Amino acid sequence: MRTVTEASGFNPEEDAQKIYNAMKGAGTNEATIIEILAHRTIAQRQKIKEAFKQSVGKELLDCLKSELTGNFEMVVVGLMMPAPVYDAYELKNAIKGAGTEEACLIDILASRSKAEIKEIIATYKKEHGKSLEDDVCGDTSGMFQRVLVSLLTAGRDESTKVDEAQADIYEAGEAHWGTDEVKFLTVLCVRNRNHLLRVFQEYQKISGRDIEDSIKREMSGCLEDAFLAIVKCMKNKPAFFAERLYKSMKGLGTTDNVLIRIMVARAEIDMLDIKAEFLKMYGKTLHSFIKGDTSGDYRKILLELCGGEK
Repeated sequence: MRTVTEASGFNPEEDAQKIYNAMKGAGTNEATIIEILAHRTIAQRQKIKEAFKQSVGKELLDCLKSELTGNFEMVVVGLMMPAPVYDAYELKNAIKGAGTEEACLIDILASRSKAEIKEIIATYKKEHGKSLEDDVCGDTSGMFQRVLVSLLTAGRDESTKVDEAQADIYEAGEAHWGTDEVKFLTVLCVRNRNHLLRVFQEYQKISGRDIEDSIKREMSGCLEDAFLAIVKCMKNKPAFFAERLYKSMKGLGTTDNVLIRIMVARAEIDMLDIKAEFLKMYGKTLHSFIKGDTSGDYRKILLELCGGEK
């Protein structure tokens, strides 16, 4: 369930004019920008972009970038992009420059469907003129790289069939599963969700511990994070995102790039489910967390995307 839905009586020309007026002259009327962009769907925002270009003769995205700053700008820029373009843009930013934001690679590649990953790969090539796999390989190494490459093949079985004959159900929890990272990779990156949920069940039964605990015991660093993300997304994707949001805000400082990425990417998909999981897991609303951890126009636009206090 999503928080951003289609605006009724939508008029892209009118919206484009209002946004233009909001940016014209000295200073910017951020309230107008929030009011419009946080309450239009991605498809509607694309129409506003076209209308703006026709009537003003400039790219709306360029104008917004030159008028806005900081985290507020990052949210608005993200909202203006179709989903695969935004994912490709985030992945590119995570890879380029010194150091890699591995969390971004994991968040996106572990949670997107087969069709979404294929679209991201094609968009990345089109937008950035490079192969996403080549860029990922140039910036990562070892078993972590192999997991990402496997996810990028978009080869996961998406049927609902639980194959009882698959050896991994019988082998689940056996000693050699423990440190066999390739076994984890094969099972976690290729099998379908129903099959994996059955594997997790058997694993618990045979080994007496949750598969997440085994991953934490046997692995570390980015590889541990990647496997845990896959398991959590298979079990309950909104809960995975709720935990990522919680961790981005708890303690000292806020990991704004994680907060922004999830709020922008999930607003039109499952934000209501994420909010429900957040409340269930942490006993506080996502709305209250965002309110207490952010400020200014950045806070205002995130709260609109969050959609209400409940």
